[in-house]
Parts: sequence; structure tokens; C-alpha cells
Amino acid sequence: MLIAPSILAADFAALGAEVEAVDRAGADWIHLDVMDGHFVPNLTFGPDTVRALRPHSKKPFDVHLMISHPLSYVGAFLDAGADCVSFHIEADDDAQEVIDRIHQAGRRAGLAIKPATPVEAVVPYLGQLDFVLVMTVEPGFGGQAFRAEQLEKVRALKALSPALPIEIDGGVNEQTAPAAKAAGVDICVAGSSVFRAADYAQAIAVLK
Repeated sequence: MLIAPSILAADFAALGAEVEAVDRAGADWIHLDVMDGHFVPNLTFGPDTVRALRPHSKKPFDVHLMISHPLSYVGAFLDAGADCVSFHIEADDDAQEVIDRIHQAGRRAGLAIKPATPVEAVVPYLGQLDFVLVMTVEPGFGGQAFRAEQLEKVRALKALSPALPIEIDGGVNEQTAPAAKAAGVDICVAGSSVFRAADYAQAIAVLK
């Protein structure tokens, strides 16, 4: 199981150093949550932040677009150094167009689903996706409690497409990671459980 620390929980006054620290500590991916204040009630950062952080790690940058119009911005994030881009099936733009744009750049495309969205919403696209991101909290803010019932979506997706990597985001810690693994999760986004730990390497090792 891959661990992707989310910099949403990092020290924003030292993001470059924080990315380097979790890279050294054993992170597999670096997760970057992009929020527009419209699709979710929070604002984070844009492509310039991704570009500024890119030299601080060679690990894959996993950019999660929690924005209403991913098609308008995905090109800028790809140019900034995103390796994997997930966007929401609930967004306003045509999902096929966004998937095609990501693949045209030679990067990995993922669809994300909110807790209230049924897994059937992403089924028509499974053959074209490089991963699916199942939200195990309501997107918008870090530090929320894990919603274990969302693992049923993971099991359903694995039954439909066993080889398709499934990522979860929200509430992942040493108590919830075992259930995620048992359900078939391949990639765990972990924010507070890593960046709030005194020892990042130990926190990542415990999750693995």
C-alpha cells in the first residue's frame, strides 16, 4: 500500500522543507489538495505552488482537484509538474474531456467521488482511468473522522476492476489503515497522521 502524505496538513510557512522531509521519511507520493472555494468551502493553492514545490521532490505529485471547472485549470497543473491528477465526477465539466487532457500530457488520470455519490457514477470510465479516489470524508477540510462505510465503494470497484488502483483520502491513521488495506485500497492519503507526528518516518512506517 502506497502512502501519499497530504501537504494540506503541513506547515505552510515551510512547504518546501516539509515536502523534502516526507520524501526522506518514505512517502511514495506527495498529495496536493487544490480547492477553489466553490466546489468545496475552502481555498488552498494553485499551480504556482505546485511548480514551486516540484524541485523539492522527485516523488510523484498527486494533485487532487476539488474544483468546479477542472478543464479550465488542469493544463496549468500538468505544466506545473503534476504526475497524477484526480478530479471529481461531481464537477461541472465533461469528465471525458478532462481525462483526455490528462492522458494527452502523458500523465495518470483519476476520478474522485464524494461520500454521497454512488460508485456507479464512475463505472462508465473505469476502462480509461489510472486510479479512482474514494473520499472517506466530506472534501474540503482536513482532520475529519474516517467514514468506514465508504470502504464498500472500494470493494465494489475492486470487484469490477481488480487491477485498477484505488486511493482513499480522509481520516487515514494507524487505526483505520488496516481496514483500508483489507478492503483493497492501494494508495492512502494521510495528512494529520503524518504531519502532526513528531517523527514523519515512524508515522509513515506505522501506516505501511
